[in-house]
Amino acid sequence: MRIAVKEPLKIAILSTGIILLVMLFVSTAAARGTEPDFWDPVPDQELARNILSRMTDEEKLAQILMFGWAGLDPSPLVLDWVEERSLGNIKIFGWNTDDTFKVAKAITLLQGKAAKNRFGIPLFVATDQEGGWIRHVKGRTSQTPGNLAIGASGLPSDAWYSGYYISRELAALGINLNFAPTVDLYTDHASTVIGTRSFGEDPEGAGILGASFVAGSTAAGVLTTAKHYPGHGDTGMDSHGHMPVIRIDEKTLFERELVPFRRLVEAGVPAIMSGHLSFPEITGNRIPATFCPYFLDDLLRKQLGFDGLIITDDIMMNGATDYAGSVSRVVELAIEAGNNIVESSTTPSFSDPLWRNTLNRMKRDEQFRARVEDSVLRVLVTKLGYFKGTNPVGIYPEIADIADRVPDPDGASFFQSQAVRSVTVLRNGKEPHVDAKSGSVLIASQFATFLDIGRQRFPDASIFGVNDRLGSIAGNYDTIIFCLSSDYSLSVLKKLHHLRDRLIVVSAMSPVLLGDVPWVESAIAVYSYSPWSFTAAFGAIAGDFVPTGTLPLKDIQ
Repeated sequence: MRIAVKEPLKIAILSTGIILLVMLFVSTAAARGTEPDFWDPVPDQELARNILSRMTDEEKLAQILMFGWAGLDPSPLVLDWVEERSLGNIKIFGWNTDDTFKVAKAITLLQGKAAKNRFGIPLFVATDQEGGWIRHVKGRTSQTPGNLAIGASGLPSDAWYSGYYISRELAALGINLNFAPTVDLYTDHASTVIGTRSFGEDPEGAGILGASFVAGSTAAGVLTTAKHYPGHGDTGMDSHGHMPVIRIDEKTLFERELVPFRRLVEAGVPAIMSGHLSFPEITGNRIPATFCPYFLDDLLRKQLGFDGLIITDDIMMNGATDYAGSVSRVVELAIEAGNNIVESSTTPSFSDPLWRNTLNRMKRDEQFRARVEDSVLRVLVTKLGYFKGTNPVGIYPEIADIADRVPDPDGASFFQSQAVRSVTVLRNGKEPHVDAKSGSVLIASQFATFLDIGRQRFPDASIFGVNDRLGSIAGNYDTIIFCLSSDYSLSVLKKLHHLRDRLIVVSAMSPVLLGDVPWVESAIAVYSYSPWSFTAAFGAIAGDFVPTGTLPLKDIQ
C-alpha cells in the first residue's frame, strides 16, 4: 500500500537529507584536513603563520635543528628524528659521500620520511661545496680550482659559472642548500683554515666575486650561505679546535671584514653562517659571534639589513663548546642570540640534554619561546618561498639521471678554462718554459695526479715523489718541475737551493709558502690540487698560453 506524502513534507525530507549530506561532507573534510598542509595554495606568510600556530613545542624546536650522521647510509637514529620528531634540516658531510648514488638515495629516503609528517614540510638538505679544497660531496663531483683561483682571474663570470656548475651537481643529488661562498678575507697569511677558500685580501673584490657566485648558484636552483660571519680571515686559529680571538676594532671590522657580507646582503643572499669567533676589542669579552646579539641582531639584522636565515657553524666545534660549557648550552645561547637554524655534525639521542633542556626552556621562558617561534617562522617562509618558487631543486632526485649529470658535462670545459685564467707568473714575471732544448726533465710532487698529468705532457720526463731522497737525484737533471703544496714539500725544496737555476716551482695551494724561498727564480701559482689546475700549469710551462692571473695577495714575492 502506498502512503501519500504531501508536497511540503517531501520538500522538508529532501532538505533535511541535503543538510545531513553537507554536514557529513564538511565533517569528513574537516577530519581529513584539520591541519594546514605545506602545499596548500595559500600565501606564504599566511600559511607559515597557520602552520606555526598548530605546531607543538617539539615540532617547533625540531624545525630549527640541522643534524648530520656518520657513515654512508642514514642512521636509524637520524631517520627517527625526521619521522617521529619532524626534524627540519639535514647536513651532508664528507664522510657520507664517497658513493654519489647513495647520497641521492639517502636524500630520497629522508625527504620521503619528512613528507609523511603532519604538515608535510620538506627538508633543507645542506652541504659544504665551496669548490677547491672544501668539497664535502665527493665521489663523482667535480674537483674545481676554487676561490683563490677565481680571485686570481678576478672575473665575476668565473665566480658565477663556478657557483652555477657546482650547484647543478648538487641539484642532481637533491641538495638544496650550499654552505658557500666563503667570503672571509685572506688577511692572515699564516691561516690554514681559510687559505685558498678565500677570494683574496681585497674586501670589495671578495664581495663582488661572492655575489656572483650566489647569482650563479641561484640560477641552478640552489640556496647559498655567506660565511663565516663576521669574518674568519684575520686569524691563524681554527674554530674546529679552539675559539679564535680576533683583535680588531670596530672601524676595521666595518671597513674590511664586513664589506663582502654587506655586498652579499645587498645581492639577496638567503642565508649567512655565524662563526665561532671572538672579537674582544668590540664586545669587551670573549663571547663568540655565534652567541652575540650585537653581531646578529644589532649589526647583521638592523645595520646591514639582512632578512634571511642565520645558521650556526657546527655546534660540535670546540670554538662553541669551550665557551658555552656544553652542547646543550650552545643550543640555548645560539637561539637566544638570534640564530634561526642550529647545525650539528652529529645526531643526538632522543633523550639528549640538547633536546630536553631546550624544550624545557621553551616551556618556562616565554621570551625564549618567542625566539624559537621567530626562527620557525623565518624557516617556514623561506621554505615555502623556495620549494613553491620557480626554480627549486627537486625534492626527490632522479637517481637514474645522476650518471649523466654528475660530473656536469658542461662544467669540465669551463673549469679547465677557469684554471687557465688563474695561472699566475711570479718572480719578476719570468715565464717558465720547457721544450726540446730544456734537456732532461724531472717532475716531483706529493700528488700522483700532478705526476700523471706531467708525464702525459712530457712523456720523456722522469717522475719522483717529494721526499728527502729527491736531493740525491735532482742534480742529474737539467730541469726540475717541483710542486710546492705543503710545509713538508717546502722543507724538501729548501734543500734544492743549489739547483735554483734549474727549478720551475708550481705552487699548487697557497702561494704564501713561496715567501720562504725568495731565491726561487721561476715560479707559477695555480691555487689548488684540481686536475684542471695541474693541466693548466703544465700547459703554461709548455708554452700553450701566456698566463694572465694576478696574485690575489699582497707582499708575496
